[in-house]
Amino acid sequence: MSVTILFFIKNIILILGTIIPLLLAVAYYTLGERKLMASIQRRVGPNVTGVFGLLQPIADGLKLVLKEMLNPYSANMFLFFFAPLLTFIISVWGWSIMPIKASDVFVDVPIGIFLFFAISSLGVYGVIIAG
Repeated sequence: MSVTILFFIKNIILILGTIIPLLLAVAYYTLGERKLMASIQRRVGPNVTGVFGLLQPIADGLKLVLKEMLNPYSANMFLFFFAPLLTFIISVWGWSIMPIKASDVFVDVPIGIFLFFAISSLGVYGVIIAG
């Protein structure tokens, strides 16, 4: 294999090694939030799927993927599909300047904090496009 292909594979593994744990952490943070809100309201909360409801984020993800797609009749279909994609891309893009290790940084810029603030302020455009 050439050096370019190995470099590409290394970067793909690094990206997936960053994004997948991040998405799992957000899913289980949401589960903790739902359980906390349920305990504040004196109800049980999500506890059906798995032991203590620990498989609930996976069930929610499967439900989201397998759900029937509803297309609004009068909506612009390009913007209808583009708005959530844009919001997701911008939110993941903000993580590209975070150092993983001292040697592994996706984008090494001297003014990283300003770039992070600029990227995070772009997240509102997906909501605006969605209407």
